[in-house]
Amino acid sequence: MEDYPRDLLELEARFSTEAACREYLAQLRWPGGFRCPGCGGGKAWPVRGVLLECAVCGAQTSVTAGTIFQDTRTPLPVWFRAMWWVTTQKNGASALGLQRVLGLKSYETAWTWLHKLRRAMIRPGRDLLDGRVEVDEGYIGSPEEGLPGRLNLEKTLVVVAAQEDGKGIGRIRMRQIPNASAECLIPFVRDSVVPGSIVHTDGWLGYSPLESNGFHHEVTYLKGNRKGASELLPRVHLVISHVKRWLLGTHQGAVSHKHLDYYLDEFTFRFNRRRSKSRGKLFYRLAQQALMIDPVPFADILHPDVDKPGNPNRWGLPELSRYLSSDIYGTDKSVPFQNSDSFRGFLGL
Repeated sequence: MEDYPRDLLELEARFSTEAACREYLAQLRWPGGFRCPGCGGGKAWPVRGVLLECAVCGAQTSVTAGTIFQDTRTPLPVWFRAMWWVTTQKNGASALGLQRVLGLKSYETAWTWLHKLRRAMIRPGRDLLDGRVEVDEGYIGSPEEGLPGRLNLEKTLVVVAAQEDGKGIGRIRMRQIPNASAECLIPFVRDSVVPGSIVHTDGWLGYSPLESNGFHHEVTYLKGNRKGASELLPRVHLVISHVKRWLLGTHQGAVSHKHLDYYLDEFTFRFNRRRSKSRGKLFYRLAQQALMIDPVPFADILHPDVDKPGNPNRWGLPELSRYLSSDIYGTDKSVPFQNSDSFRGFLGL
């Protein structure tokens, strides 16, 4: 049975102590009783208050070990208030708002907490979309002048899958992609949609391999059609419009490319639960999923894996950050290309 506070007063009364918070996290992490992360043993005894020592292998752990709460110096009741506030804000949460509500001295702390919680908003192994699903791409920001079609260097290309629910929108999935090639689009569909579902797209060639990947592909060609893409694929474009307004309204558009995927995860978490009648249930889901996510050091939050050597970034090229201006990805001012114009020249555009 799902157990969660129904309102703020119940949250404050129930989770006012560290012990109460740890007991609740233990129920979420080990609903069938303690399980040692090392050997799987089911019996342990407390050591020095917060540690648990496995009776089988002797390994010591805690309910927060291996989660986003690991090594936190902040009392868990404050974390619980943060999760409640994040999940009960209709239009999302900003770091400045969280700092004010909790009385945090550091904006950096609030910003870091929000990024940790965003990583917990996408549950590993989540259910895929099914039935009939619209898929299309859109830019976060308007396209650049002088660049044809889907080619864009400054703005961000995002692919969206929206499950049809009658005339409305069911659940959604989103991902930032480096380009609109089949190498980027098809893996997104495989990761988001149940095989055998109907995938409705425009006539872009990047979607051509859908049939050979086990999907029923329905194509609506835009060329020669009096209706625009927003009318032929209305659900996807409505989602993109909502995302843009949310980023501008809640975050004033101050979202960098390398962190955008985590903001998309937050929007997806909220959108897919927009019909939930209980805010407490959203708190419950976030707390539950926070225990499934590995701890994330501040350095990895500040510089995600996408920007590490050898890993592809949003253009799909390794170590591309060396060629971009410092205000986008780094601080190395000795790089050969200090702006997007010079990089266009490098690409021969």
